[in-house]
Amino acid sequence: MKIYYETIDEKQIKKEKEKARELRRSSWWLNIIQDGVCYYCKRNVGRANLTMDHIVPLSRGGKSKKGNIVPACKECNNKKKYLLPIEWEEYLQSLSNESSSS
Repeated sequence: MKIYYETIDEKQIKKEKEKARELRRSSWWLNIIQDGVCYYCKRNVGRANLTMDHIVPLSRGGKSKKGNIVPACKECNNKKKYLLPIEWEEYLQSLSNESSSS
């Protein structure tokens, strides 16, 4: 599979990271993480173990907007890295298969 990477200006990424920091301090974000559930694997890991993940990563042209930010456990966020969810759908499917066979 060939992955296309759009060149994103470092200045643009820095600006989006600052927007993300502002959102992290908002009541919107506190409400989103309240249940402590990862958007991807659906495990309850607790609020303190959730990170802010950009569905479309900043390095791929994503923005720090409410519609592009979800809570993710550290494991999912680390595995997802710069990929779009569709690019790691196989991983998500394997999580679903593991939980149904347990």
